[in-house]
Amino acid sequence: MKILILGAGRVGESVAESLLGEKNDITVIDTDGVRLRDLETRFDLRGVVGNGISPDVLAEAGAADTDMLIACTSQDETNLVACKVAQVVFNIPTRIVRVRSIALKSHPALLEEGGFGVTHAFCPEEALMGYIGKLVRYPEALQVREFAQGYAALASVRARGGAPLVGLSVADVQQNLPQGAVRVVGIYRRFHHEADRLVSVEGSTRIEPGDEVFVLSDKEHLGDVLAAFNRQVGELEQPVRRVMVAGGGRVGMRLARSLTKDSKRFQVKIIEKHESRCVYLASRLSSDVLVLRGDATDENLMEEENVEDVDLFIAITDDDEDNIMSCLLAKKLGATRVLALINRRTYADLMHGTQIDIALSPAQATLGELLAYVRQGDVQAVHSLRRGVAEAIEIVARGDAKTSRVVGKRVGSLRLPHDVHIGMIVRGLPEPDARNTNGSEAPEREGQATDAKEPPQVIVPTSGTIIQSNDHVILFLPNKRLVHEVESLFRVGVTFF
Repeated sequence: MKILILGAGRVGESVAESLLGEKNDITVIDTDGVRLRDLETRFDLRGVVGNGISPDVLAEAGAADTDMLIACTSQDETNLVACKVAQVVFNIPTRIVRVRSIALKSHPALLEEGGFGVTHAFCPEEALMGYIGKLVRYPEALQVREFAQGYAALASVRARGGAPLVGLSVADVQQNLPQGAVRVVGIYRRFHHEADRLVSVEGSTRIEPGDEVFVLSDKEHLGDVLAAFNRQVGELEQPVRRVMVAGGGRVGMRLARSLTKDSKRFQVKIIEKHESRCVYLASRLSSDVLVLRGDATDENLMEEENVEDVDLFIAITDDDEDNIMSCLLAKKLGATRVLALINRRTYADLMHGTQIDIALSPAQATLGELLAYVRQGDVQAVHSLRRGVAEAIEIVARGDAKTSRVVGKRVGSLRLPHDVHIGMIVRGLPEPDARNTNGSEAPEREGQATDAKEPPQVIVPTSGTIIQSNDHVILFLPNKRLVHEVESLFRVGVTFF
């Protein structure tokens, strides 16, 4: 696929790096020639210097035969105008834009074909806030990703000695959790003097303390499953109630507003360096949020604000080093869990799972939303795992026994690449009539039946499970290079006989 990326910033660079790994033809446009040259040196892509709203610049970048435009500069205006030019002048089929303005998102007609010519709009800050919100809800998790309209979820959790499932074999895990659909699909293990690496998941593989375990579960029982890997026998649940946020930017403000919007459950403090921003935050947030002017790397301030009582410390400033240092300090002073927003991938890889419980890259929180539009076949969701190394995808089995390589076949007979697991099948999901540009379902048609139907089935497949048409199949891929083989397997053909 030929893809044109407008914007060589952090989001643009991460998107380009991920898509290049899938053998796409990438061209990046930016006004910063030095940054483009750096990208050309490190990656196999082409850079074009110029303003992406100019038809001449777009033409030079090859817009005439481009399959997809991803406009992800930091300016909404630039992204939207470039998208409209791509539609009217070059008829680029798929046009994806990054938007940061809440006002724009609240007027969806602007973000449609008839508005600025948008095929899909995404907001990294919104995706990041949603990602953090799931970690607040599931405090044992390192990450949580939803599939099949929320009926299933994939989570990673650090196995802790003394927890009920730690020390058991993979085959025994489901027998010890008979109340729900559960499957272990991946285990990353840390070895002495070596980087974490994937351990082959067989029935006899044992869960060891310190393992990062990837588990698929029906949404209803996810909390219990995570606790069984991370909470010691007899240990009481410790829900997140006290939250301290270092950084009062867009994400910090939205997160504080979200946590205190509908309940009094959370006690939220925001630490912000700049006085003018503190005044703004205090005027925009409810009185339940305490806004403090200060530096989260200041040990005296952290002790005065009783960081040792904090259930979750979140560092989301624009400075990676400050986020790392403030999290290390908070952990040293007694904070239960700490999360650092880290833009540099090398930093995130070094910090994840050390004294810093969660090292989160903002680009990784957004990539899945974009990847679902790049993938071939009926891919419903894509989630990047392990900082882009592994992936989990949800793909719908279409066709029938004559036109599909999977429909009507037993799971054990499918020619899947080695180490690719079908972790879960969700059967009976309603089919949306259509989706608008921001992903919501279209309104019901006049006369359409609204009677409640049987709830979807969440199935943990065995080798004998037969895949049916319209099943939502969730797969774990230890290496995203295997994506095209999986997509090809699920692709519908004219006939295979």
